[in-house]
Amino acid sequence: MENASEIDISRFRRELEEYRQRWPGEGEVVAHFQALSTDPQDPFSRSRLAGHFTASAWLVDRSGTRVLLTHHRKLERWLQLGGHADGDRDLAAVALLEAQEESGLPDLRVERTLFDLDRHWIPARGEVPGHWHFDARYVVRAGADEQYVVSAESLDLAWRDIRQVADGGDGATVGSYDAALQRMARKWLQRRRTADQ
Repeated sequence: MENASEIDISRFRRELEEYRQRWPGEGEVVAHFQALSTDPQDPFSRSRLAGHFTASAWLVDRSGTRVLLTHHRKLERWLQLGGHADGDRDLAAVALLEAQEESGLPDLRVERTLFDLDRHWIPARGEVPGHWHFDARYVVRAGADEQYVVSAESLDLAWRDIRQVADGGDGATVGSYDAALQRMARKWLQRRRTADQ
């Protein structure tokens, strides 16, 4: 009989296959995630120095028109909220927990379907060598209370218009949204258009 950890890994592998079917053009990144999920050294722990799983939240307001972003303290860029799995194999739960901890918002809800995948290089910092983050992104929805609290991990937080993120900037932050953020914004807008049809 499978234990809870094995069930979470099996579910994640099914999510990856379903994601590949939804986004066939992203087959290469899916293959990287699938390969890592079978690695004998725990890929859900940051102790796997070559690379490991992380989870992020595409945290949208109730209207679905704005996303909460962090001006990340270490990276000094606007990014989605998220962090390390630290051994937890339920990456949707990790994304929700990171959103709660980094925003202070109550009543958040996570959608368990993979929203986006991104594999990106993290440069060496102090004692930690350069390594890959395999980031699984999930939609997290805010409740009525949108009064966030800036945590120690952020220089700032801000609600940003998703259309402007898709375009790469909003005047004050032109060019400050990387390609991965823009891709998520476009996916979200496409999803909303499809739902409206």
